[in-house]
Amino acid sequence: MKAARERKVPGWLGTTLLLGAFGALVWLENRRPLRRAVESKLRRNARNLAVATLGAVSLQLAEQPVVRPLTRLVESRRLGLLKRAALPAWLEVPLAIALLDYTLYLWHVLTHRVPLLWRFHQAHHADRDMDASTALRFHFGELLISVPWRAAQILTIGVCPLALSLWQTALLLEIMFHHSNVELPPEIEARLANLIVTPRLHGIHHSIVEEEVNSNWSSGLTIWDRLHRTLRVDVPQNAITIGVPAFLDPAEVKLGEVLEMPFVEQRDPGFLPPRH
Repeated sequence: MKAARERKVPGWLGTTLLLGAFGALVWLENRRPLRRAVESKLRRNARNLAVATLGAVSLQLAEQPVVRPLTRLVESRRLGLLKRAALPAWLEVPLAIALLDYTLYLWHVLTHRVPLLWRFHQAHHADRDMDASTALRFHFGELLISVPWRAAQILTIGVCPLALSLWQTALLLEIMFHHSNVELPPEIEARLANLIVTPRLHGIHHSIVEEEVNSNWSSGLTIWDRLHRTLRVDVPQNAITIGVPAFLDPAEVKLGEVLEMPFVEQRDPGFLPPRH
C-alpha cells in the first residue's frame, strides 16, 4: 500500500486531460456562451495564456522543488495528521484531497482579505470576461507567495505523493470548468452545484458587487461554502458585471498593466454595495 501512495498521475496523462478539457471548453464557449463578451476572445486568450506561461515557469522553479520532496518526506517519516491516524490508503487519499480542498478555500479567503495578497490576486479578478483562459490567469507573484501555504498544507495534513498529484490534476480541471463561459442546462448545473463549483456559481464570485465577490470561495467542493454559509445561488448571470470596478476600462488590463498591477500604487477596488 505504501507503493501505491508514492505513485502520481503520469505527466502525459495529466497534460492530455488538461489540454483536452481546455479545448473542449473553448469549443463549448463558442457554441453555448453563458455571458456576453466585453473584449475580443482572441486578444484575451493571448493575454491570459501569456500570464499563465509566466505562472507555470514560476511554479516549476519554485513549487515543484519544494512540494514533491515534502510529500516523499511525509510518506517516509509518517508526518502530518493523516499519517498519525495510520489510515488505509483507500481512506487516507480521499481525506487528504478533501482537506487540501478545504485549506485552499481558506487560502482563497485570505487572498481577498489580506491587502498584500490581494495586490496579486486582483490580477485574476480584473479580467473583464470570465472563461476557461481566466482559470490560468494567476499572477506569477501570487503563485510564488502560495508556495509556503502549499508546503504547510502537505506537512500539516500529511499528504502523500499520490494524493497531491490527484488533487492538483482534478483541481486544474475543475478550475477550468467553473471559470468557463459555458451555459449548461439549469437543471443539470443545479445538480452539479450540490457537489462542485459550477460556472454560474463562480460567475457570482467574479462580480463587481462586494457581497457577491465575498461569496462562493470554494475551488472544488461546494460543501465548504455551505458549511461557512458563504454560498450564493440567487444572482442571475445577466445581472453580473465581471471584473474589479477600479479596472473596468479594457485599456487598463492589458498584459503590461496586469503584470505590474501588484507593484504599483494600489487603487481602492471600489466594489459596489448590495443590490436592492
